[in-house]
Amino acid sequence: MKFILGSKIEMSQLFADNAQVIPVTIVKAGPCLVTQVKEKPQDGYRAVQIGFGARKKLTQALLGHLKGLSPFRYLREFKIDQEQNLTRGQEIKANVFQPGDLVKVTGVSKGKGFQGPVKRHGFSGSLATHGHKDQLRMPGSIGATAPAHIFKGTRMAGRMGGDQVSLTNLEIVKVDSANNLLYIKGALPGPRHGLLLIQAPGELRIIEEVRQESAVVENIAQEPAAVAQAVEPQAQTPESAPAEAVPEPVKPAAEDTAVNHAEDQQDK
Repeated sequence: MKFILGSKIEMSQLFADNAQVIPVTIVKAGPCLVTQVKEKPQDGYRAVQIGFGARKKLTQALLGHLKGLSPFRYLREFKIDQEQNLTRGQEIKANVFQPGDLVKVTGVSKGKGFQGPVKRHGFSGSLATHGHKDQLRMPGSIGATAPAHIFKGTRMAGRMGGDQVSLTNLEIVKVDSANNLLYIKGALPGPRHGLLLIQAPGELRIIEEVRQESAVVENIAQEPAAVAQAVEPQAQTPESAPAEAVPEPVKPAAEDTAVNHAEDQQDK
């Protein structure tokens, strides 16, 4: 089973190849770290606990549980049927999902406070005339006279929203691995920045990103001659070597020539 934690960002839309508009919800999925791996012999069941988000202050119990890891804001557990090759501290990103996967999304719906039966349960209300003054949004009869009490589970006014909601068979339209974003078709429960649990059937394969350094090393291995020629200085051949400079004869200065000529005239 594939799973990850995420936060709801906003709703948007994408355009298909046939120019059809697809409403999607953008989810910031991960990165998450595996904080605990539970096995059946020790814990009685198989599960994987992962952490998501950041938090400044934690209790001493959580600090001991997350020793050597980051202080996570959310810790959630996913039960698994088969043993998976996951270890503590391993990172799970959005690239574990692929476009076209059908996922199950679980979240907490928006809280709407105390609401009446018309909004909470969709009652039609009473008539607006013929003695129904101030009874437009009343629930009507809530039980018979004989029992003399209201049956448990009767739909009445009360707190609305704030419940755990799960939606199944939601399609992933696009996966942005660079930014860890999932574009899921349709609306998702909860407000913006609310926590979402995303899971889908299939094997959880963690894809590690290839660094640029490895690509540079591969290029050097494939082209050793070009790299060596660029790094090592080129040897100079005898033909290309510059010729040695021949010293020019020193010409006597003009003043020395005049003095010698005067001395010759005196001797004569």
